[in-house]
Amino acid sequence: MSKLYFRYAAMNAGKSTALLQAAHNYEERGMRVRLFTAAHDARAGTSVIGSRLGLQRAAETFGAGTEFNAAWLGPAIACVLIDEAQFLTPAQVRQLHRLAHQHPIPVMCYGLRSDFQGVAFPGAAELLTLADVLEEMKTICACARKASMNLRVDDQGRRIKEGEQVLIGGNNRYRAVCPNCFYSDDTDPALAPGLFG
Repeated sequence: MSKLYFRYAAMNAGKSTALLQAAHNYEERGMRVRLFTAAHDARAGTSVIGSRLGLQRAAETFGAGTEFNAAWLGPAIACVLIDEAQFLTPAQVRQLHRLAHQHPIPVMCYGLRSDFQGVAFPGAAELLTLADVLEEMKTICACARKASMNLRVDDQGRRIKEGEQVLIGGNNRYRAVCPNCFYSDDTDPALAPGLFG
């Protein structure tokens, strides 16, 4: 029976790399996959999934108006892989959940669980509710603890605590941190060594 998977982590944990490896594994065995990434995330280029390791692959894009249903699947699709899954709408997550259960097609979603304020993205919250398999991918904080939160920083590396939920960026804009460092006062470097600047 196929399932909906949600593989989540803080920034810089290798989510896109793992997705690209999964696609390669299917294709190496002669199976067809469909890859999607968020339309508004063009860090690696438009319609491209890119990892910090330099791996890249063309993909289809999804936006708020994309509908995931069996009609668009096409013949003999073995798996649907979605990068930046936190940007799915709750309705899209429900469509993907239905797709996985009413058709023999696993759906693997990779993304963040929460934003720079520790608030769940709507798509991630729905995935945490509906996904049949939840897998936390690991990365580490500058203090060497497990990172599970994300900080947003400005051009000088200072923490930003307010703003829009979505601001696309990579290592220049975000830091993966442990909860202790997330709640530490960023004006005291002794509390979070190596995180700021």
